Amino acid sequence: MSRIAKAPVLLPKGVEATISGGTVSVKGGKGTLNIQLNDQVQIVNENGALQLSPKNNSQTANAMAGTSRALLQNMVKGVSQGFERKLELVGVGYRAKAQGKSINLVLGYSHPIDYKLPEGVTVETPTQTEILLKGTDKQILGQVAAELRQFRAPEPYKGKGVRYAGEQVYRKEAKKK
Repeated sequence: MSRIAKAPVLLPKGVEATISGGTVSVKGGKGTLNIQLNDQVQIVNENGALQLSPKNNSQTANAMAGTSRALLQNMVKGVSQGFERKLELVGVGYRAKAQGKSINLVLGYSHPIDYKLPEGVTVETPTQTEILLKGTDKQILGQVAAELRQFRAPEPYKGKGVRYAGEQVYRKEAKKK
């Protein structure tokens, strides 16, 4: 059995999980998230802890049990604490501005970029060169951060572009004559 799947998913105070068929719904202070589990995985709610196990001893069932446990753990953390992702803009004239459910980016192109955020993701811009994304679903939040970074990925010579906070950009040496 997967070592990850052996550990139970503990439900903190204020978080409740509902199991119906193969669907698990996790409800907390920040919202509700649902997941459809693989049919090779069984789940039991025991004393405020979700315990997952594979239905048979196949390698696929073991892998799906570990994956499902990790997804459930992220759901529980998302509805109780939430997730956040920070991006930095590096470059002269690069700036960002949050406008309700969208973000306006100026990244050195001839036009500004207006990016509409999906449901469940909020954005803050503490400064013109910082973007703070918040949400309950880790997967959607990571996808939004990746799409924003893709508008102008950091280039290796000057390091200009949109990067994750703390990201190390490998710099190349300029061509010599």
